[in-house]
Amino acid sequence: MPFKLSLISRKNLEGVHPDLVLIVERAIHLTAVNFRVICGVRSITDQRKMVQAGASQTMNSRHLVQEDGWGHAVDLVALENGAVRWVPWSLYESIAATMKAAAKEFDVPIEWGGDWKTFKDGVHFQLPRGYGE
Repeated sequence: MPFKLSLISRKNLEGVHPDLVLIVERAIHLTAVNFRVICGVRSITDQRKMVQAGASQTMNSRHLVQEDGWGHAVDLVALENGAVRWVPWSLYESIAATMKAAAKEFDVPIEWGGDWKTFKDGVHFQLPRGYGE
């Protein structure tokens, strides 16, 4: 069954780089696992809170507005019957595979936090540093 982005997801994509928005919009039509965008652009204050809470390890987040005026990251959560599901990890692997496939269609590089060697972040997707420069 094809899914669609909710109004909440669309609101959370405001200020995100158009190429990343395009990937998310394509991925929602390809995915076998429904998802919601829970975070796009963050303020410095919100990022500081994320670091203090241990939910992020850097104040140099791609969620912050970058030099080009756009946020370069999104966080996506898996949904099952409208409820957020944090486990199993396979839900996030499925979403990641779909996001990577959508990115490949548009020839846009994307990084998934689940591929990181430390601090695995299954909800996090970002454009790589230097993208669009």
